[in-house]
Amino acid sequence: MPTRSYKKKSGAVFPLSALRAVALHAQGLAQAAHDDGPTDGDRLHEVIRQIGCVQIDTLQVVHRSQYLTLWSRVGSYDTSELDGLLTGNGVAEDRRLFEYWLHAACLIPIETYRHLMPHMRLFRESKVGWRRDWARRPENARLIEQTLDHVRTNGPVKVSDFDNPEKGKGAGWWEWKPAKRALEHLYDCGRLAIAGRVGFQRIYDLPERVLPAQTDKTEPGLEESYRYLLEQSMISLGVCKPMQVCDYIHMKRTVARPFIEELVDNGTFVEFQGRLLDGEVGTLVVHRDRLSELEPAADGELAADRTTFLSPFDNLFWAKDRDEEFWGFRQILEAYKPAPKRDWGYFCLPILFRDRLVGRFDPSLDRKSGTLRLKRLYLEPGVEPAEDLVSAVAGAMRDFLAFHDATDLVVEESTPSDFGRKLMAAL
Repeated sequence: MPTRSYKKKSGAVFPLSALRAVALHAQGLAQAAHDDGPTDGDRLHEVIRQIGCVQIDTLQVVHRSQYLTLWSRVGSYDTSELDGLLTGNGVAEDRRLFEYWLHAACLIPIETYRHLMPHMRLFRESKVGWRRDWARRPENARLIEQTLDHVRTNGPVKVSDFDNPEKGKGAGWWEWKPAKRALEHLYDCGRLAIAGRVGFQRIYDLPERVLPAQTDKTEPGLEESYRYLLEQSMISLGVCKPMQVCDYIHMKRTVARPFIEELVDNGTFVEFQGRLLDGEVGTLVVHRDRLSELEPAADGELAADRTTFLSPFDNLFWAKDRDEEFWGFRQILEAYKPAPKRDWGYFCLPILFRDRLVGRFDPSLDRKSGTLRLKRLYLEPGVEPAEDLVSAVAGAMRDFLAFHDATDLVVEESTPSDFGRKLMAAL
């Protein structure tokens, strides 16, 4: 019979320290950085495979989120190395990532492509997506096919290529907004793919001209795809509550529930008892391939000793409520709130110190002067600016400055006030 649950030989539940250690280890956030020379594309690809995908975002008060997520795990690197994994530097066979929807818009390893093909099919069959009603209209269906034919004949395009100066004056189907909708619909359906970006503008082209020839395009059934994506999510999460697994890929819990139950029943996911931050004992799950990590984590042999800063969109936060259950930390992005309603700041980066989330800061980079401003710097309630914490944060901040080609740091506001003072002294 498959193993469905697991307890330590003593019968005790696993401590919070073990839960944190396995989760951080799974996310590539447990080990301190080592100076092994420049980080290349191979290392970045390895990290993305480990965490499954990296979310893309438009906000750029510092480096965009996709770059930050990798910096948190490997330290400073040349961002063109990540760009090259998507574009292949113009050579399709050298592309190792593709862009598509997973947790959100993400950079995803090429080997996952076939498992997202059923979801592309759902878009093509107009069963999902906010554009489905728009795409069903005869005039829009014609526009979609015309747009696809244009790309097929003329090569890759950007939305701005359709920006007609006569827009709004009967210019026809080349008007920007309909063309954008058509391109996005074709991308959702898998009939177009992203060849790269100019600035942050997507470049659309035919999948056969974007994907490496060896890409496996054997389409699985939808249920097989769900099982695969949930299993990969569990591996990347490390440990969590059973229904938090589907949060990693933004899968509805009502849809995911029978698949998660099946994966528990067949022993792929193993249930165990763990103590959460509030002292309650909860039923958690771990992938059977990570089961062997629980005992060393409980014994302190699998420890977390990295100090780094995290993007607000970091994968660590994708399991809903786990940040509060494991760390007593509520991660929230306030960029889209009116300024008076923000508690922390526009784009706050959480501070990871070993196995704790101890604070956050709201940065703003002046690229011309090379100055990084921390508009607000916080420690969580009950966290003191002890010497070891300040020293570790200062070390991470030095690398963060270097990653942004910044030479000066300004702390505008600090809570507690002596944290900012001690940090500046340590730097």
